Amino acid sequence: MQISPDSPAADDVRRLLDEHLTDMFATSPAESVHALDHTALLAPSVTFWTARDDDGALLGCGALKELDDAPGGADATHGEIKSMRTAGPARGRGVASALLDVVLAEAERRGYARVSLETGTQDYFAPARRLYARHGFAECGPFGSYVLDPNSVFMTLELPAGRPAQGSTGRPTEGSAGAPGPTEGAAAAGAPAAS
Repeated sequence: MQISPDSPAADDVRRLLDEHLTDMFATSPAESVHALDHTALLAPSVTFWTARDDDGALLGCGALKELDDAPGGADATHGEIKSMRTAGPARGRGVASALLDVVLAEAERRGYARVSLETGTQDYFAPARRLYARHGFAECGPFGSYVLDPNSVFMTLELPAGRPAQGSTGRPTEGSAGAPGPTEGAAAAGAPAAS
């Protein structure tokens, strides 16, 4: 499995993201769907990765959105996981865990204090909630522009204190997020892991 920065506008990625949005609207009320479409994922505040097999077939995707700036105009301190999705044929192969490891490694490299996410309360999202809990995420209150919602679960992970790598621009450098971490069986069972 190869994980690297990619464009959410690529044809196969757009199809996976469209499938993700379709499932979100089929599972949650429209006002509780916070998933981003491929256009929103092109924003400068978002870094987007795909996981592909050795033949280039798309296995999954995930993104890290920069949320805020520290006082005094310092580097961002808080990131949000977005658009985690495993392709149907790749479910149960640890794709979501591998993507999550890469996203968290990049957040640490940037010196973020924490990473948060929003996911659903419905049974459909239970595998995603278990995935995040295994990686140390704990439930929290709404963050950023979110508000309390009976259809949303908010989770956060405090990251080790540290400074961004020298020369950090807030974007992955070549090779900074290209290697997947260890995989876990049936990671998220293919359910979307975050909006």
